[in-house]
Amino acid sequence: MKFAPALLSAVLAAGAAVPGLATAQERAAPPRLIVTIVVDQFSANLFDQYRGRYTRGLKRLADQGLVSINGYQTHGLTETCPGHSTVLTGMHPAETGLPANDWIDSATGKEVYCLAAPQNTLAHGRDTDNGPVGPDQLKATTLGDWLLAVSPDSKVFAVSGKDRGAINLAGHHGQAFWFTDDFGLTTYVEPGQRAEARLAPVAGFNTAFRAEMAAQPVTWDYRHDDCRALGGDWVIRGQTFHSALPPTNLKFDTSPMLDEQTVKAAEYLLDSQKLGQGASVDMLGVSLSGTDRIGHGYGTQGPEMCEQQHRLDEALGGFLDRLAQVPGGALVVLTADHGGSDFVERLAARGYPHAHRADMDAFEAVSAELAQRFGLEAAPLQQGGSGVIVADAQGRALPEPLRTQVAEAAVERLRQLPDVAFAETRERMLALPLPDTRNPEMLTVEERMRLSVVAERSPDIILAFQPNVVMGGRVGGAISGHGTPWEYDRRVPIIFWWPGATGEERFLPIRTIDIAPTLAHVIGVQTPQVEGRCIDLNGFAVDACDATPTGGGR
Repeated sequence: MKFAPALLSAVLAAGAAVPGLATAQERAAPPRLIVTIVVDQFSANLFDQYRGRYTRGLKRLADQGLVSINGYQTHGLTETCPGHSTVLTGMHPAETGLPANDWIDSATGKEVYCLAAPQNTLAHGRDTDNGPVGPDQLKATTLGDWLLAVSPDSKVFAVSGKDRGAINLAGHHGQAFWFTDDFGLTTYVEPGQRAEARLAPVAGFNTAFRAEMAAQPVTWDYRHDDCRALGGDWVIRGQTFHSALPPTNLKFDTSPMLDEQTVKAAEYLLDSQKLGQGASVDMLGVSLSGTDRIGHGYGTQGPEMCEQQHRLDEALGGFLDRLAQVPGGALVVLTADHGGSDFVERLAARGYPHAHRADMDAFEAVSAELAQRFGLEAAPLQQGGSGVIVADAQGRALPEPLRTQVAEAAVERLRQLPDVAFAETRERMLALPLPDTRNPEMLTVEERMRLSVVAERSPDIILAFQPNVVMGGRVGGAISGHGTPWEYDRRVPIIFWWPGATGEERFLPIRTIDIAPTLAHVIGVQTPQVEGRCIDLNGFAVDACDATPTGGGR
């Protein structure tokens, strides 16, 4: 990895002058700060629904940014870890090595977290959240890694409500911080490192955060009149869900305060680390987890999400104001790791009668049938790692060729269930080539699912339910979710913005894997072989993207 032979120049587009910001004529270097914002579970549908009601940051991005209204996560298993892994690697989950948030170790039957790193410890001194984590499971490198390889003085930070949000944006060599209960921001500590040194960049923030939380309890009530009318009671699997504010069991990490504090942490790093103020290009990743936590817990069409969207918009407004003052100039990209949908009971009542919770008795019947057919002591089909594994009672893989025989028989039976849209074995999927994804809306379901399959990590059977058919769910836990190959989970906004930008909308689809090569072009960093391609940003860079995609991407 090295800088391109001729370092690319970046200039500001024509627009109103911003105090403290160099003009295009004065600028002969790339922007000194790249900011990547990933809003967890921010579907293109949700962005479009609230676009006319945003008044601050999201309005500024929508009005002044280069907006791709058909952005795509191209893969089929649309979860947080794989979705984040695509944004700054330029690669699909099949190549980043992160097919899901977790998977089952076939030898032990135990669940493996997507960023598990048992050799590490957590800086706050407790084994909480997802346990010891780190970037080791990520098989691809990121834009931050490419930058640091050629510009060691550059600074690469990422902050999030979740470890998988921060680590995927920070890459292998950046510094990742995320919130943990009763502490503030934590990070991972590799062997030979000191926790105090690892936490030093956010020590001041943590002190102020703990004092603020101690002085003022978590609150969440109505601030916007348009949200009040969205409340109501819903029966979900025999339990009544009261959709109103403040919600039952109010917590910091399932309220708008999570994103507001994450933005504060980003602003703290911006100031304390003097990002964008040196001679080198710096990077700041900001993964905002609140929309996802609220979407899971309360759905996307109630007062909870309404207030979340308004408050997220307000928090980002102040953040963009700060970024507009960065002396070296800033380039911002905003996208999402996946989309999401509302809980099926409300969808069914509002004109979508097909929406329902899957008949898991039928699934269990297939598993029992297979146990009898193959003479097994236990039902062999088990849910695990965002799919179906073929295993014994302890979750360990059945011996070959029995495992393959059961899996192939299971696929034939599962395809007959009305709730199932797609079922195939992992081995048959891996035998397929990776598809060309330049037209992501045209991909078949099989092609979408292929982009999520990783050898030894993906489940034995790759499964997708029909649109708006979901498993499980409980009041007080997750009542709605994502993870499907359908458009409401795949389509996400992709917006590029810089101070002085002139608004532009593009309707042709682009992919989240196109973000990294695009940003690399702007700052003049050569990419390794990637699947994404460079996108021209309306004259932001002096020269256009090459006709041949960077790294031979497709």
